[in-house]
Amino acid sequence: MAILSGLARIGRDAELRATAGDSVANVSLAFSYGRKVDGKRPTQWVDASIWGKRAEAIVPYLLKGAQIAVTLNDVHIETYQGKNGEAFKLVGNITEIELAGGGQSQSAQAAKPARPAPKRDEFDDDIPF
Repeated sequence: MAILSGLARIGRDAELRATAGDSVANVSLAFSYGRKVDGKRPTQWVDASIWGKRAEAIVPYLLKGAQIAVTLNDVHIETYQGKNGEAFKLVGNITEIELAGGGQSQSAQAAKPARPAPKRDEFDDDIPF
């Protein structure tokens, strides 16, 4: 059983779906590695899953572009039928996840109301400190 751990970026918003007995969120992760070539680091894409109540709770925060610290177990190569014949992808199950920042959509940022500054006359001048 292979384990993969590190910082990754989310490639698209996570998708939550229900299975026969549990919820599962599918997450597309991009891990950068190695030395830069032509100004860019190579990227390894991994299709990851997170299960159960954890998936339901965290999926609203797993947005495209967000950076996460993640540990995957049962990492393996799956074969599937692609456009040009047989293709391969790396997949795994998320066992640990921590949000590291970024990726918040502009609509989510705009939805937060701006907190107005208090007016000067709202302060009580009789407070001794």
